[in-house]
Amino acid sequence: MFYFTPTKKGLGAELWGTYDDLRTIYEVIGKFWSQEGYTEKSGFFTRDQILSGFAHEIRKAYEGQRLTREYSHFMPDPVPHFGCRLSWVHIIFSINAIRFNMRYFENNKMDLGLLLQIEYWIEESLRSFDAQGALSLIGYLNSNVDAANPYLYQYMRSINADYFALRGGKTAFRQLSKLFRRAAAGTDDYQAYHSFLTIEAQRLKCGIEELELSDDDLDYDKLIW
Repeated sequence: MFYFTPTKKGLGAELWGTYDDLRTIYEVIGKFWSQEGYTEKSGFFTRDQILSGFAHEIRKAYEGQRLTREYSHFMPDPVPHFGCRLSWVHIIFSINAIRFNMRYFENNKMDLGLLLQIEYWIEESLRSFDAQGALSLIGYLNSNVDAANPYLYQYMRSINADYFALRGGKTAFRQLSKLFRRAAAGTDDYQAYHSFLTIEAQRLKCGIEELELSDDDLDYDKLIW
């Protein structure tokens, strides 16, 4: 059985499972990104950028290159478990990207069941870290993120950096839903960030999809999760 558990400071969650658990998740996710026929203009490219990082961490986990433990958090039997840390922002954006892409590819009950299990454990992890803060975030896990946004990756990176800058804890966690307004189509925050990206792309003479976040002030290796 795989599961998510919140990190101590609440920057995200740890995904844990056996080798087979995580390998199965990786293979199912692989059905819904990086498929032949995608084009940058179709909007799939930006979701692939998000999902490639998500899948990469899961693969590194079951290969034993991230977190390991001899037992699960719930069972006393010695069964090796593998895990990885993922930010709340990356998790929520990834689930939305998968959900959106699933409408274009054939999927079965196993795919749907696995995604529901993932969503269940994410919701449980959000609530177990802080029930009050979780209430305003669950809507973004289910539908409020505009996954059709052709610049979804840039939006995710900016929200993630702003959240990490808050350094974790329940106070920061309760601010996360406000940051997520930037990802909801039709909000002032969404439109303002699109205008910012447009101006930056014009200034640098490149496409918006080519923009990279300037986050040199954040040392990701020293973050306390």
